[in-house]
Parts: sequence; C-alpha cells; structure tokens
Amino acid sequence: MTDRLKALLSSAPRYPERIVCMTEETVETLYRIGAGDRVVGVSGFTVRPPEARKKPRVSSFLDANFERILELKPDLVLGFSDLQADIGRELCKRGVPVVLFNQRSLAEILQTVRVVGALVGLAERAERLAEELEANLARHAEAAERLPRRPRVFFEEWHEPLISGIRWCSELVELVGGEDVCRESRQRQDAKGRIFEPAEVARRDPEGVIASWCGRKAKRDKIVSRPGWERVTAVVEDQLYEVKSPIILQPGPAALTDGVGELARIVEAIARGEPLPAPGPGELRRVPRD
Repeated sequence: MTDRLKALLSSAPRYPERIVCMTEETVETLYRIGAGDRVVGVSGFTVRPPEARKKPRVSSFLDANFERILELKPDLVLGFSDLQADIGRELCKRGVPVVLFNQRSLAEILQTVRVVGALVGLAERAERLAEELEANLARHAEAAERLPRRPRVFFEEWHEPLISGIRWCSELVELVGGEDVCRESRQRQDAKGRIFEPAEVARRDPEGVIASWCGRKAKRDKIVSRPGWERVTAVVEDQLYEVKSPIILQPGPAALTDGVGELARIVEAIARGEPLPAPGPGELRRVPRD
C-alpha cells in the first residue's frame, strides 16, 4: 500500500467509533457485544444497561438535540422506526451517517442484532448474541407446550385510545403459550391500525390482560372501569398484570430476555388459574423480583 493510499484511508476508521443511539435497543446490543465504549450519546429513555445512563442524552423518541449530536462528532447515528424518519433526514442533511431500523417481528429483531454487529465490525459477537437470544426463546416455547391450556390474552400498549400490542409483543404472547385476542392487528405497522374499541375487546373476553403503557405506570382502575369490562373474565378473576415498558416495548435484547420471561410467568399463571401476588390495593399484578 502506498503512502498516498494510506493517507487517504486514514481519514476515517474502518468501522464506526463514535455512535449515537436514539433508542435503547441498539445501545444494549452494542454493550452486549463489547462495543459500549463506542456509544457517545443516547436517548433520554435509555435505562439498559445502567452504565449507559451516564452517556450524554441527546434525544427523545420524536425529538433530537441536533446541535448536541453534532458536538459529539458521531460517525454513525442509529435510530428506530419510521417515526424517526424526520430526525434521520435532518441529520443526513447535516452530513451525519444515519441508519434507521424498522424491526417489528421477532425474526427482524434478531436480524437487527446481527446487522448492528456487522456495522461495527463485530459480526461474530453479534451472531453469538443472536443465537443466545434465539435459544432463550426456544426454551420458553418448549415450556409453553407443557401448559395445561392456551389462555386468551389481551396485551395493551396504550389505554386511551385502546391500542393492542405491537407485533413482537403479540408474537411473544403466542410463543409463551397465550392466544392474543387481537392477533390480526399485529400485521399493522402503525399504532392507528391497532386501535380497538373497549367494547370489542370485552366481546373477545380475554382471560388475562397485560398492560405496558409506554413511559407511564398502568392503572388498574382505568382498565376495570371500562364499560362492559366488569364481565370480562380477566377482570372477574383479577388476572390483570403490568410489564414495565423498558423490558418489553424496546425491540431488542430486553424484550427477548427479561420481557419474555415476565410474559411467560404471567401466561402460566393465567393458564393455571393461579394469579401472581398483587403488590398492593388497586395495583396491577406484576412478576415478583427474585
């Protein structure tokens, strides 16, 4: 290699070394494959891993501090969803390399893990992580085969309007042994396509309700006070649960580890008719911490 070529190629590293992540799942993936030191900026919603919270917070889900991002001199910005398209476009116009993922299914989440690893030159580590995550899903799927029955479950991502679970949540409910009563809506990429009238969900009579309201604590009274819901089996039998949004509404490792683990415990409790302990009066049931 000539000196001139070496000089030309030295103007940028072989793989990105200063990465801004505008959602949490890519942060967690990078840390888990040993590239956490390359993350220079994160979303304000980032909670996993805990050490990532010390990084500069440069965005929410729908907004970004463009000047702060530019100050960090990233050589790659990672985002998620068509809802971040405008942010990505603006960063591109300012000369920043951007990759926006749009994963919705379990298969696409695993693919995204592999792609993130390839982007940073750690494809083999990412492959091992993807295989580890897939093996965990397989263990839960095998355990689900031993349940006495497959209970009807409603996963609610939001309460007003009432929105059913995004595709990976619906798939995880099915994987751990439940029957998603709003299964047909998971093919819709947009949240508007997953809006249901409360009366329609009540008509489908879920035996369990799993609430995960993005960024908010789910409220039991909001669920049980819906017209007609006093006759819903899940309400009558008090099989009402909350799963914290950071471990289930991020399409990355969290959902395929802690998230699926909590769903499995909940669906098993519903299937066996043995509700998990309630944390307090008026609160939704949650999976006890070990």
